[in-house]
Amino acid sequence: MKEREIRPGVGWVGALHADRRLFDSLIPLPDGTSYNAYLVRGKKKVALIDTVDPTKTGLLLEKLESVPQVDYLVVQHVEQDHSGSVPAVIERFPAVQVLATPKAKAMIVDHLGVAEDRIKTVEDGETLPLGDRTLEFVHAPWVHWPETMFTYLREDKVLFSGDFLGAHLATTDLYATDRGRVYAAAKRYYAEIMMPFRTAIKGHLERLARYEFSLVCPSHGPITDDPRFILDAYRSWVLDRPKNVVVLPYVSMHGSTARMVEHLVGALVDRGVQVEAFDMAGADLGSLAMALVEAATVLFATPTVLVGAHPHIVTAAYLINALRPKLQFGAVVGSYGWGGKAAEQVIGLLGTLKLEWLDPVFVRGAPKPETFAALDRLADAVRQKHEGL
Repeated sequence: MKEREIRPGVGWVGALHADRRLFDSLIPLPDGTSYNAYLVRGKKKVALIDTVDPTKTGLLLEKLESVPQVDYLVVQHVEQDHSGSVPAVIERFPAVQVLATPKAKAMIVDHLGVAEDRIKTVEDGETLPLGDRTLEFVHAPWVHWPETMFTYLREDKVLFSGDFLGAHLATTDLYATDRGRVYAAAKRYYAEIMMPFRTAIKGHLERLARYEFSLVCPSHGPITDDPRFILDAYRSWVLDRPKNVVVLPYVSMHGSTARMVEHLVGALVDRGVQVEAFDMAGADLGSLAMALVEAATVLFATPTVLVGAHPHIVTAAYLINALRPKLQFGAVVGSYGWGGKAAEQVIGLLGTLKLEWLDPVFVRGAPKPETFAALDRLADAVRQKHEGL
C-alpha cells in the first residue's frame, strides 16, 4: 500500500494490523488496529508525525522510499505502537530532528535508545514553520501517558490527535465512512484506554473547543472528516450523567449463583432497569468496559472460593476500579458453602470509586424463597436509586 493523500502535501504513511487480536497482552482487538503516521510537506521543510509499531516498520519505510528528506520527526506519544520505528526512521534520515514534549525526552532515551542530542523539546503552544505550513504543538498530558501531545496543522485545520479520539480498527477506509462501526470501536477504545483519565480528557475537550478542525487524524483507526461526530461522542461519554443501566459481572460454579443472577436480572428488567450481564468465565473485557461507560450501578455475583470471591470476579473488580467509570452504586450477591467474606473483599477492591454500596445478598447452598425475596428488595433499591438520574 502506497502513501495515501489526505490533503495536497499531507499523507497517511501508516500501517494496518488486521490480524492483531490482543494489545498490551490484555486488551482484545476484535477488529485489529492500525498504526497511523502522517507526512506533512511544506515548501521548505517536511515533518513526519509519529511512526508505527516495530512489527510494521518495513511498511512505513516502504512508503518513505521516495521521500528524499524528512526534517522533523514528531513523537506525540512514546508508547511503542507509536514510536517503535523511530530508530529506523533516524537511520533512514540521519539529519532528522526528533521533536517531543520535555517529559517525553527522557522516555524516548530510555525506551528507544535515542541519543539525547537528537531530541529537541517543544513547549505547549510552540509553533514550527515548514514554509507554507505551520505546526502547533498542544501538550495533552494523560492521553493516556504523562508525556503526550497533539499537533495542529494550522493552514489545513487538521488535528493530529494521537491516541485521543481514535479507535482500534483495521480498515482500508481512510475516513470514518461507516459511522456505526467507527462509533462502536471508538467507544471500546475510550472505555479501555481513556476512561481512567476522564478528568484530564474533560480539560482537553474544553481546550480543543477553541480550535477549528476540518479533520481529526488519530493514531489508531480511520480519519474523521466530521469532527463533531467524534467530539460529541466523547463529550457524552465524559460529561453526561450515568444512565439507567446496571452492569452485572458474574460467575457460577455449581448453579446457585447462576439462579440468583437469572432472578435478579428478571427483577431489574421488570422494574424498567437495563441490565448488561457478563459471565466472567469467558467474557470479552472490552465489552465489559464499554458497558461501564454509561452505567450507574455495578452488581457483582460470585460464589465463594476459599472464603473469598471467585478469582474471575476479583479480576473484574480490579479492572473496574482501574477504569474508574461514572458508577454511583454497587452491591455484591452470591453463595457460599460454609462461610466467607466475598462481599467485603469485592468492596475493598473498588476503593477508588467511592460507590454507595447497597445491602449484599448471600445464601448458604442453593437459593431459597427468602433469597429471591431479598433479591427483589435489591432490585427495588436499584430502581429507586436510578430514579434521580
